[in-house]
Amino acid sequence: MYDAYMKYIDTHCHLNFAVYSDDIDQVIQKLIESKTMAIVVGTQYDTSLRAVELAKQYEHIFAIVGLHPIHTTASFHDVEELGTEGGEFTSRGELFDIEKYTNLVTSSPKVVGIGECGLDYYRNVQETKDIQELAFRKQLELSISLDLPVMIHVRPSPKSYDAYYDVLEILREYKMKHPNLRGQVHFFAGNVQIAQEFIDLGFYISFTGVITFAKEYEDIIKNIPHDRILSETDAPYVTPVPYRGSRNEPQYVIEVVKKIAEIWNTTESYVADRTLENAKKLYLLT
Repeated sequence: MYDAYMKYIDTHCHLNFAVYSDDIDQVIQKLIESKTMAIVVGTQYDTSLRAVELAKQYEHIFAIVGLHPIHTTASFHDVEELGTEGGEFTSRGELFDIEKYTNLVTSSPKVVGIGECGLDYYRNVQETKDIQELAFRKQLELSISLDLPVMIHVRPSPKSYDAYYDVLEILREYKMKHPNLRGQVHFFAGNVQIAQEFIDLGFYISFTGVITFAKEYEDIIKNIPHDRILSETDAPYVTPVPYRGSRNEPQYVIEVVKKIAEIWNTTESYVADRTLENAKKLYLLT
């Protein structure tokens, strides 16, 4: 299911978003030329469907399908929240339909996981927490029933780790009954202790281009076991140095790999090999 010629992998991007509609073929051609594979992640049903369509169309693309916590209710997201590259939008409320998402998974062997799902407390709206948790639990149950990894999204309240603690509590509950539960905590922004708690539960930790311009991630990355780290872009968001100010694209994951290599005091080739092998192991890209 993957090409041995590939050297890098972006384990979390959104080529299924409208921002790529006009030049998707060129973006993926650049991806291939950079020897990079990508996992395109759904955020609700329509973007999940688009992720599956892209995976079917392009050899080096895989898909993950699911419902992002901010899409469980309708809410406004502004430029300050999303970053200057993100624009602003109002998310649509969607109830997670297990049957519809199961059909998406079974429609292609290139669907390799469930998500992104989790808890997002950034706007600290108390009334959304219960519906977010319900959707999260349903997706955990789907990942368990299909024996697929889960892509975890966690965003706490400002100056807090509250959502991380709540996600960990829920994962521990399911892990006790389902030891094979596994997955990826994407765009990690916790601390060393929280990262270790996820790792102890069998999860992998991934980092985006934000590490190329924010030094507070360095101590965390130094403490991540080399067999539990993954690379991602979260494109089109958080474009890494030296491409700041432009739309992020999956091939820029190379800059994330370079930065991890710098922090680990090792070679880019070592980190590229390590992150690719970790992704192959988690997502069964054999």
